[in-house]
Amino acid sequence: MSTENLEYSEARKKVKSFVEDIKTGMLVTNIGSKPVDAIPMTTKKVDTEGNIWFLSGLNSDHNANIVKDSDVQLLYSDIKDYEFISIYGQASIVTKSDILEDLYSSVDDTWFKGTDDPNLSAIKVNPEEAYYWDTKSNKYVSLFKMGVSAVTGNQQDIGEKGKLDL
Repeated sequence: MSTENLEYSEARKKVKSFVEDIKTGMLVTNIGSKPVDAIPMTTKKVDTEGNIWFLSGLNSDHNANIVKDSDVQLLYSDIKDYEFISIYGQASIVTKSDILEDLYSSVDDTWFKGTDDPNLSAIKVNPEEAYYWDTKSNKYVSLFKMGVSAVTGNQQDIGEKGKLDL
């Protein structure tokens, strides 16, 4: 597996690509304590500055954790395509109505009573650093290449990994 470390604009493009492809990841809060809190969240948007947006309940545990400590980790994985990314960043709670309206869709009616729901908030994550693993092919091709490598002793290129400085 080759290593490709990217910086700012290229790194943000790579993060956006992963996040938009995978969509749902684990939001980890309370990372300075044990145990950490993790909850699955569906990405609503990656904006032009590279911020990652979610909708959340204002009175949720993860919102309370973010108010106490804005450090968060986002973990996205696509097992089918062997794509993984871990994103560290700073989160903030946003309640501006124009932002909530922009992010809200009818699917969110499952959890909220529309954009006027007093419990509706957005979480904005400003990524600072990420690390990714991407096989560039599906898991069956990757497993086949690993098998060939094990049998022949010849190292196979199964994709890339790298640090993203954001």
